[in-house]
Amino acid sequence: MTGARPILVVDDDQVIRRALTEQLQVDGEFLVLEAATLAEAREKMKGPDARCDAILLDVSLPDGDGRDFCAELRKDGLRMPVIMLTGSDDEADIVRGLDAGANDYVAKPFRIAELLARLRAQLRLFENSEDAVFSIGPYTFRPSAKLLLEPVKNRRIRLTEKETAILKFLYRAGTRPVPRQVLLNEVWGYNAAVTTHTLETHIYRLRQKIEPDPAHASLLVTEGGGYRLNPEVLA
Repeated sequence: MTGARPILVVDDDQVIRRALTEQLQVDGEFLVLEAATLAEAREKMKGPDARCDAILLDVSLPDGDGRDFCAELRKDGLRMPVIMLTGSDDEADIVRGLDAGANDYVAKPFRIAELLARLRAQLRLFENSEDAVFSIGPYTFRPSAKLLLEPVKNRRIRLTEKETAILKFLYRAGTRPVPRQVLLNEVWGYNAAVTTHTLETHIYRLRQKIEPDPAHASLLVTEGGGYRLNPEVLA
């Protein structure tokens, strides 16, 4: 896992695909996976370690209709945000796409800044929805339920609101260590009454819940004056 969020761009127009890839990756916020056909898109999403946080999906592709692919994803239980890209802004086309399970619809030619804003908005909505599910080590993380599931041991771990927020922020950061003060500000806000000791106490309690050996943390590790999730455990 990297710090950038994987976004799948499915479009047979190489110029559009490359332009989107360049713009999405410019700040290191996203990592783009490219596909020119539905077959390539399916291939990118195969495998137990495949991860895709959102999809930008063209309607007209050489081997099928993007809306049918979106409906296929939903049927398979995949709930990540899907934004349809189309050369038509006809109302009937938009309705068909939304009925297929798309979260948003953007007509070409589009403004990249607007598309990025819509993408970020859909990601925020998804992360706070009942459908959001993330993999962290041996756990399935459901932020909306404040819950970690460990299928192998048939175990459920209840999390507090702050513990959930800590894990969500560290998950987004990927392999990058998050300084204590940054994490403190993100989870508690800029509250002068809250110190890093508060954060350290929460980290300690969180490790007691999720680490096989809390005295020797392997999943939530201390590094560079902060914390990060261990990619070796996440693999």
